[in-house]
Amino acid sequence: MVAKAAIRLFVIFYSFSPHFAQFSLDFARFRPNFALLPSPFRIFAPLGPVVEWLYRALQKLVHRFKSGRDLTMATTADLRIGAVIRYQGELAVVLESIHRTPGNLRAFYQVKMRVIKNGKLKEERFRSGETIEFVRVETNDFQYLFRDGDVFTFMDTSTYDQIPVMADVVGETAKFLKEGTEVQIGRDEEGNVVTLQVPQHVSLRITQTEPGVRGDTATNALKPATVETGAGVMVPLFINEGDLIRVETATGNYLDRVKE
Repeated sequence: MVAKAAIRLFVIFYSFSPHFAQFSLDFARFRPNFALLPSPFRIFAPLGPVVEWLYRALQKLVHRFKSGRDLTMATTADLRIGAVIRYQGELAVVLESIHRTPGNLRAFYQVKMRVIKNGKLKEERFRSGETIEFVRVETNDFQYLFRDGDVFTFMDTSTYDQIPVMADVVGETAKFLKEGTEVQIGRDEEGNVVTLQVPQHVSLRITQTEPGVRGDTATNALKPATVETGAGVMVPLFINEGDLIRVETATGNYLDRVKE
C-alpha cells in the first residue's frame, strides 16, 4: 500500500513539475535524473528502476497499438544506413546519420532519410539517445519481370514466387528498370513491400539520339539521348544509337560506354 501511494504521489508531481522538460528528456533516454527534482521528492529515487522499466514497457505497448504492427523501439545510437524507421507516421529509409556535438550544446544526430511513399528526401535532427521506432525488414533478391500500369511484377530468385509492387514504392528508379534486372526488396512482418534497392548502375542501350561526331571523344560536351527503358540521359557527343552505356541509377548520369 505504501509503495502504491508513493508511486501515485510521484506520478502526480512528475506531471506538474516545472522541471518536466529536462526530466522527461533524461527519462526518454532511460536514465531518469531524480537530482532535478526538489529535495522533498528525492526520497522516491529508489523507485527509479521500477518506474523506468514500467515506462519502457508501456511505451512499447502504446506504439505497437498505434501502428498495428510489431515495431522495435531503439535509440538514435542504433541508426544505420538502410534502416527503416517510422517518422511522423510515415516509413523512411535512413540514408545518412551523423553524430554532432556542437560545443557546449547537447549532442544530436543529423539524419538524412528518404520517405518510402513519395521518394522525398528529408533531413531531421534527433536528440542523442532519443527513442525511435524501427520497422523490422526482411530483404531478399528479386528479378524484375514486367510492368502493367502502376504495378511492377518481381520474382523471388529463390522461391520463384511473384509479387506485385506499386509504382510509388519503386519510385524514380522505375525509369532504369528493364526485364531481368536484379533488385533487393525489403518486406515487413506482414509482407508489405517497404524498400526496393536497384543496382548502383545498369547497362542500357541507346534507342534514340543525334548521330555521333566522328573522332570527338570529349566527355564534357553532352547531348540528349533516350535509352531502351524510355528514360532520358545526357550522353557525350560520340555516342550513337545502338550503343550500350552504363548509367548511375541514383542520379541518372552517364558513366561510360560498354565494350561489346
